[in-house]
Amino acid sequence: MNRFAATLLAAFAAAGTLASGVARAQDADHPFLSPVFTDNMVLQRNIKDPVWGWTKPGETVKVTFNGKSVAAKADSTGKWMAKVGPLPAGGPYTLTIAGSQTVDLKNILMGDVWICSGQSNMEMGIGNVFNAEQEVAAANNPEIRLFTVQKKISYKPETVCNGKWDVCTPETVRAGGWNGFSAVGYFFGRSLYEKLHVPIGLIHTSWGGTIAEAWTSPEALKVLPDFVDRVNEVVARGQEPATVANPGGNPNISTVLYNGMISPLIPFGIKGAIWYQGESNAGRAFQYRSLLPTMIKDWRARFDVGEFPFYIVQLANFTAIKPEPGESDWAELREAQLLTAETLPHTWLAVITDIGDDKDIHPKNKQDVGKRLALASLGRDYGVKGEYSGPIYKSFEKVLGGIKLKFDHVGTGLTAKEGDLKGFAIAGDDKKFVWADAKIVGNTIIVSASSVAKPVAVRYAWANNPVANLYNKEGLPASPFRTDDWPGVTVNNK
Repeated sequence: MNRFAATLLAAFAAAGTLASGVARAQDADHPFLSPVFTDNMVLQRNIKDPVWGWTKPGETVKVTFNGKSVAAKADSTGKWMAKVGPLPAGGPYTLTIAGSQTVDLKNILMGDVWICSGQSNMEMGIGNVFNAEQEVAAANNPEIRLFTVQKKISYKPETVCNGKWDVCTPETVRAGGWNGFSAVGYFFGRSLYEKLHVPIGLIHTSWGGTIAEAWTSPEALKVLPDFVDRVNEVVARGQEPATVANPGGNPNISTVLYNGMISPLIPFGIKGAIWYQGESNAGRAFQYRSLLPTMIKDWRARFDVGEFPFYIVQLANFTAIKPEPGESDWAELREAQLLTAETLPHTWLAVITDIGDDKDIHPKNKQDVGKRLALASLGRDYGVKGEYSGPIYKSFEKVLGGIKLKFDHVGTGLTAKEGDLKGFAIAGDDKKFVWADAKIVGNTIIVSASSVAKPVAVRYAWANNPVANLYNKEGLPASPFRTDDWPGVTVNNK
């Protein structure tokens, strides 16, 4: 167990929220087999997969998989856990769990399991996207399996969640939720499968309009001073009788979605996670610089499969286009997402500032979102050759009359899509940005403006809805960025 996990669990115990050691009878919250295990599921290949449930304290449960049996003894609270495998991709298999009950789970595949989480743009179902009817009709993918966690708010960590694994068919992919299974999740999984031909399991757990701190555990949030008082209130409410500790219908309370919709999944074996969230935290974008990495490290510690890949969808372009350069909380949120990707290992971005909708916060082109997430994973996790990211700002230097910018992920070269470069602004010591001229010179860009004699800073695509067109020749857009570190509009928001 890594140090972060050990610290979290020690805090959990100190708070009195771990199992108390009192024997439990089986009930709906402590069934013989956790409901996350059903027919048609995908288990994570090449690891020892945890399988767990509850029975009488001290009772032995035998788990048989692929001809091999493992015995697990229930602890003093009645919880048992066995680990099966590791096995390579393949199947189908049957999993048998025998103890006070006997359960046979059929049609199980070994493959890669991904959590798909966030707010409404992750929740948005396939029935809402461009060409929805054609996409649904083509969704006959028997080696892609779907699990949707039902929405639940809780003031204390839950043990189980409702849901079941489905084989991906036109009927199952359009069922339930907000007009079907998560479109981003499905298109991500489909893109992986088309390249890898490995079974893909997708666990969809999201809720529209929600804040990132709702998806983070109380122990992790307590590391951040802004959240200590909020977390203490939630923990105290969680220790009250269920009739009193009723959170009602508000999911935007610190930690309540971690408790209700992430905790029951732990420690299911996973490959990684994709995350589309941030709109609801944009007004506190500077705070998000620490909040998002904290949540990611929290999840990684708890699932205990190492620093698993975590891919972030950067916010799309939205709202009316501004005629002049200015400040933007959405730009600052995108910067927080970029900083997380650059500083936290095994984390990256899908940039989508070119496929949003100025009038709709839920853009319908979810196909390219899924493809770009998959492209990053294929390049970083699976060793598929080729450029997987658009240009990422690296450094700058002052040159005569302007500023030269250098980039990573230029691919086979930088290019301006449909005309001259747009979206660059430049400022002098007065910090007043004006639109700039920008030219590609090799793998660099020279930015200048006749009205700024001594430029000191450049910004690109720094707006809620930027008009910007820098790509690499592989067709991937550059992430918005700035060279300055001047205080933004959200620096003091908590």
